[in-house]
Amino acid sequence: MTTANPEETAGAASPERLPLRAWAGSWLSHRLTTLQEALERPLTSYYLLLGASALLLVIGLIMVMSASSVYAYHYYNGDSYAVVKKQLMWVLLGLPVAYLASRMSQRWIRRLVWPAYVLSLGLLLMTAFMGISVYGNKNWLALGPIQIQPSEIAKLALVLWAGHIYALKERRLRSVHHMIMPVVPGLLLATMLVLVGHDLGTALVFGAILLGLLWVVGFPSKWFVIALLVVGSAALFFVGISHERQVRIENFLNPFKDFQGAGWQAGHGLYALSSGGWFGEGIGASRQKWGQLPEAHTDFIFAVLGEELGLVGTMLVIGLFVVLAYAAIRVARQTSDPFVRYVTFGVVVWLVGQAVINIGMVLAFLPVIGIPLPLVSYGGSALLPSLVALGLVIGFARREPEAAEALAQRKRSRSAGVSAR
Repeated sequence: MTTANPEETAGAASPERLPLRAWAGSWLSHRLTTLQEALERPLTSYYLLLGASALLLVIGLIMVMSASSVYAYHYYNGDSYAVVKKQLMWVLLGLPVAYLASRMSQRWIRRLVWPAYVLSLGLLLMTAFMGISVYGNKNWLALGPIQIQPSEIAKLALVLWAGHIYALKERRLRSVHHMIMPVVPGLLLATMLVLVGHDLGTALVFGAILLGLLWVVGFPSKWFVIALLVVGSAALFFVGISHERQVRIENFLNPFKDFQGAGWQAGHGLYALSSGGWFGEGIGASRQKWGQLPEAHTDFIFAVLGEELGLVGTMLVIGLFVVLAYAAIRVARQTSDPFVRYVTFGVVVWLVGQAVINIGMVLAFLPVIGIPLPLVSYGGSALLPSLVALGLVIGFARREPEAAEALAQRKRSRSAGVSAR
């Protein structure tokens, strides 16, 4: 009896294996080439921004409806849909405003930046002294029958104002003095007004916007280290003067240390995420929203999303924010207009940075500081400025020369097709 030579056996099998490997490599190469070609198209950024924003809004409405149903039934006389109705009203109001923002000329936008900045400072000042305290933060202002959160409006106003100033100083930004004046004092003034109301979370978002814009204009690295040390020291100082913040810091590393007290919200948020598994319990099946998880439809909506849609749902939302960041940064990198570049990057730092803070808070990587998840959490004060900001960035994307030409060509083709009929 003869035995087969191992080398001959491998050689006999290789003709069958090589075509499969070659086919897999060719398929992967073709897919990557197709993806690269799609990403290089002029309208890619425009469609990515539009699509990701729309999907986040839809997911937000679904999750607000689910997460708020028990709360709404209890506080709105048995109407489980009362909260989501309000959110839908804000969406229907915000979409036309965002559309108008996307069509507004840059000349008119820049005319409004100083009035918007002054108005936002005035509202923050009124809030600091006449605002309404919620969970220890004085960040709401009553204007007749409605209550607004001026800090959310200020985020948009500050980004536009800083972008306008830096665009005017484009040729002088090699000087550290021009990088600092007047943007840094202007944003620090707004931050101090927010801190008067003990809203540390919003102050961190303002700080992130400031540091992001300084990085874009080329602020020296050594000064960045100093700035981070100053921001960190200031954060520790404001934590030290507030007993409530001290308790939050002590419990965020281990929410179960004081589960029945300060760790209640963070602990139940983790329970919600851990019970979701890969695909979740199903929409509407959350158990934590039945009074166990405070602010389930606002600051901790990501926890309910993880419980009902699982890891797949949470990764989808994170992926959509990544798409928003990629598309917006692409617009900022490709434009030759400094105002578009600075405003677009400021919007990215604001929205994506706030999403990172919110998700980190829910995952217990950061203390609970009361920051909503953009486009997903309930609240008109946060939703409207976010939609306007995205509308502006989408408008910037569609007005890029190559994108504008592609849209014009598409309209000509459609007109020619209609005429031929």
